[in-house]
Amino acid sequence: MEDSNSIIHSGSGGVREMIAIALPMIVSSGCDTMMMFTDRLFLSRLGPEYMSAGMGGGMTAFMLLSFFVGLLGYSTAVTAKYFGAGKPEKCPSVTYQSFLISLFAFPFLIAFMPLMHMYFRASGIAEEQLIHQLPYFDILMYGCFLGLLRSVFIGFFSGIGQTKVIMLSSVAALVTNAIASYLLVFGKFGFPELGISGAAYGTLIGSVVMNGVMAYAFIRYNRRMKISLRKAAVYDRPMLTEIVKFGFPAGMEMFLAMTAFTLIIFMFHSKGIETASAVTIAFNWDHVAYVPLIGLEISVTSLFGRYLGAGRPDIAHRALKSGLKTGTLYSVLVSVLFVFFPVMLINIFHPAGPDASFDGVRDLAVYMLRTASIYVIVETLIVVYAGALRGAGDTYWAMFINVGIMWILVGIAYIGMNVYGISIKAAWLIMVLMFLAIPAVMYLRYRYGGWEKRAVTLSS
Repeated sequence: MEDSNSIIHSGSGGVREMIAIALPMIVSSGCDTMMMFTDRLFLSRLGPEYMSAGMGGGMTAFMLLSFFVGLLGYSTAVTAKYFGAGKPEKCPSVTYQSFLISLFAFPFLIAFMPLMHMYFRASGIAEEQLIHQLPYFDILMYGCFLGLLRSVFIGFFSGIGQTKVIMLSSVAALVTNAIASYLLVFGKFGFPELGISGAAYGTLIGSVVMNGVMAYAFIRYNRRMKISLRKAAVYDRPMLTEIVKFGFPAGMEMFLAMTAFTLIIFMFHSKGIETASAVTIAFNWDHVAYVPLIGLEISVTSLFGRYLGAGRPDIAHRALKSGLKTGTLYSVLVSVLFVFFPVMLINIFHPAGPDASFDGVRDLAVYMLRTASIYVIVETLIVVYAGALRGAGDTYWAMFINVGIMWILVGIAYIGMNVYGISIKAAWLIMVLMFLAIPAVMYLRYRYGGWEKRAVTLSS
């Protein structure tokens, strides 16, 4: 069994160690993004209303899941601390407590579906988008337990640093989703032509494959470590309480932030199909840029928690700086693409047939994509400092900072677009500039918040 000193070596907390953990997570998160991207690309061939419906339905489904995904995400920090303290037999117990949380969450989420139907109808989106958005959303929600189970396994493998398992399972899911969605959206090779419903089913099929790969790897790893899964599969109230207590603010942060973000999306979508299409394209590419950074955040949380568990806050701080270096390099490359090649990126979503309205969509989307490059680098600062604060157990402040600014943005966007009638471009610019405040406040919290004294204490 490992002791705390066995994980300390000369390269601890350095860029190489960060990349070793972060790169598989970035690839994994990138695969998740490409699954959504591929679905919306296929749907764009059917028409702009299908693509926008896919984004609206998908964002709302994830919004509902986001609280539990965020809460379960804290199992990464708990697992990492047990692993770092030389208690690997505790790690699968954390996974089992997370599984119990998922069982509770599923019926709770299903019960919210009728409320979301009412919200769709009251949001003001075009009817031609709504009729496709409803079935897409419903299918994703009925299969949402797969997303919860995925978070359970990710918490285990990211916590012990075995992120290659997550990467390989994500690649398998991406390939499966792309094939299944292509066959079911367009009705190829004898499969039924299901349109937007086919894209939703393709996503669920990909999730089944991903969970299957991780479940196999989970069982195999614990057998190799001679850890009894039967003994681990026991309700542990202190451990479950720890996950809920410290994961709750992370879950609330993700839910409230996603709710705010979804409201902003629907504000833009309510301005017509052309605006909805431009916003959907811009956010598709922004999502491609951002989601890999979630992998970086998980890596920072894992390393930060691991070295705090080993009693080495100095190396934990070094890991944060390594995360900043890694993320900044990635973000600069993405910004170059957004600034210099926006037309090429946007034309990928041109409908299959002639569409004269796409010229207006392209002009607006180019502006949005170039403006978005302002905060791409800023997003690196957000995820790295948030990951460090969560790894140290300072989760409430991470929630207050992120959520507070996001909801201020919702109010400003609503008043600007619906009271003062500002242009879509002006509203987009305001949104981008508001994001600059988030990393500044998070840095101050990290710098002066005394996180070393509030490191989470392991459950006995």
